[in-house]
Amino acid sequence: MDPIVDLDDVTKIYRKGDSEILTLDHVTLRIERGEFVALMGPSGSGKTTLLNLLGGLDTPTSGRVSVCGQDLSVLSARELARWRADHVGFVFQSFNLLPVLTARQNVELPLTLQALLPGERRAHAEAALRVVGLEERMDHRPSELSGGQEQRVAIARALASDPQLLLADEPTGDLDARSARDVMGLLKRLNEEFGKTIVIVTHDPHAAEFARRELHLDKGVLHLERTR
Repeated sequence: MDPIVDLDDVTKIYRKGDSEILTLDHVTLRIERGEFVALMGPSGSGKTTLLNLLGGLDTPTSGRVSVCGQDLSVLSARELARWRADHVGFVFQSFNLLPVLTARQNVELPLTLQALLPGERRAHAEAALRVVGLEERMDHRPSELSGGQEQRVAIARALASDPQLLLADEPTGDLDARSARDVMGLLKRLNEEFGKTIVIVTHDPHAAEFARRELHLDKGVLHLERTR
């Protein structure tokens, strides 16, 4: 079976005025289906840039990015948006929930991009919230939830479309230690019980311990790999 992520000699350079900033330097990476990978490194090492490339939110300066069997370089912006909606779920450090919507409505929102009837969207949202253990909080707004519960809603939102790949950028960055452990335990369960392929960016070595494989970036170069 082909890897779910296949990066071949990827370089990313940002241009600011007359200056060039090398963010990723000839990165080659393969991630198999069902893996749980933690991507670590100091600030400015290129972690979030790499995650954005995997999610089709950015494009490489050179090299090839293939995700879920699709070469992303051949897709238009509209095709990329559709591809993301069908294949990738995103979880961010700041939960990005709309305060006026309930947990269910927040989870339903990205499903409006898919060809689903309102009843189907609701069923998908409720199923995702049950998976993350929030069946009793579906009608609560973000202000009525703890930080850990808000992140669970964000994870449910990412899961609602049943994506092949789940990408999380510092998912425990705004949480206390106990909530962080709970969220990482949930991600581990999604990997082990539901077979989700998960890639997280984190500064926290305790969070990285939940992953099966640990990658390290430094100044855009992929240096160290550890497998558990």
